[in-house]
Amino acid sequence: MDMTHDLIVIGGGSGGVAGSRRAAVHGAKVAIIEADRFGGTCVIRGCVPKKLMMYAASFAHQFKDAEGFGWTDVRARFEMARWADAKKREIDRLEGVYDDMLVNGGVEPVRGRGRLVSAREVDVGGRRLAAPRILVATGGAPAADAFPGLAAAMTSNEVLDLREVPETLLVIGGGYIAVEFASILSALGSRVTLAYRDSHPLRGFDAELRGRLAKALRERGLTLACGVALERLERDDAGFALHRADGSVLRAAAALNATGRKPSTAGLGLAEVGVKLDARGAIVVDDDSRSSVPSIWAVGDVTDRVNLTPVAIAEARAFADTEFDKDPRRVDHRVVASAVFTDPPIGTVGLTEQQAALRGPVDIYAADFRPMKEAFFGGSQRTFMKLVVDGLDQRVLGVQMIGPDAPEIVQSLAVAVTCGARKADFDRTIAVHPTVAEEFMLMRTPVRRVPQATLS
Repeated sequence: MDMTHDLIVIGGGSGGVAGSRRAAVHGAKVAIIEADRFGGTCVIRGCVPKKLMMYAASFAHQFKDAEGFGWTDVRARFEMARWADAKKREIDRLEGVYDDMLVNGGVEPVRGRGRLVSAREVDVGGRRLAAPRILVATGGAPAADAFPGLAAAMTSNEVLDLREVPETLLVIGGGYIAVEFASILSALGSRVTLAYRDSHPLRGFDAELRGRLAKALRERGLTLACGVALERLERDDAGFALHRADGSVLRAAAALNATGRKPSTAGLGLAEVGVKLDARGAIVVDDDSRSSVPSIWAVGDVTDRVNLTPVAIAEARAFADTEFDKDPRRVDHRVVASAVFTDPPIGTVGLTEQQAALRGPVDIYAADFRPMKEAFFGGSQRTFMKLVVDGLDQRVLGVQMIGPDAPEIVQSLAVAVTCGARKADFDRTIAVHPTVAEEFMLMRTPVRRVPQATLS
């Protein structure tokens, strides 16, 4: 067969765009296929519009707090439709930026749904493209199979297009998408019930952060319906009814399904050309992001490794550098910073206390305090910070924080954790005062030593 390109990328999200542009920089002839809008989940219907909604929600407490700092007659009313219109304009602008980046970067954008017809060929609406390398970067999509009736609820896609704030909202799920939208919509004026089966939200996060987030959400007025399995969701003229295993029923005018996401691999022809998928439908890849078919690679959420936008970008660029610049690179998935944009927000990098204790003894340094801003006007919100330190060589294994500016602070400290900093490096760093972040430099004595744990 004749090769039309050096690389074909299926999926125009963050990973696909990054990989295609990097390959083009190295001289490759690249086509990128997208069935919807270039920019993908993160830019169009995920991280970016969600954070814009979070910014809108944050003003609710700022207006209230302003009175404690001497402001009077602070009155405000949120209009969801105005925010939605402004959001649409911004997302349209960003989509244009992505379109321009591809064209200016020498990448050929192809609109349509791509399907593999062989290990080196892709069909797009009857047009055949062929290349010695194919990169799949189709991301993920909301799942609705946890229990019956979930398909009737909104997902993270639709909630970002709301033009009115629901009077009452049932958020189903305990992961980061669930807690973020529950926190945001509550601040915007909805009476929110967050329903999940575990004892605390954010399974897999540090146990102390989970407990403190649950407490903070309750203090913000959310109802947490936890510890009971969820059986089915029903919709009627009054709204939604969520039936739980103990016989209780939770009701609300609107419902958001945030029970998880699944890899977007259906209809791509992957199995037909021999690409191995796991039980969840994710593409199985090696450390170089290569699938079971040597000419096909995959990056991002479609591989279900670390499902974060910067990780997808890093994986895609590592692939392009390795294959087209002969500069072999791999992504280290062991130390990846992440944030949860709740109120208060969470920032985390490295190991949790529980994960670290499985490797050996751990020293825990922590600070729990009411920040200066809160204390001044009599606020009750607290900040919690934790360093997880190897009990043998004193290397900082993890940084955990919940409180204002946590994502920004932990992003900076991620450099130190990635570089293998030890507790002594934090101790000899002169702090910036007065800041919240300085508390990470002022922790001198462990609050506890945790012995090595075993898997139960």
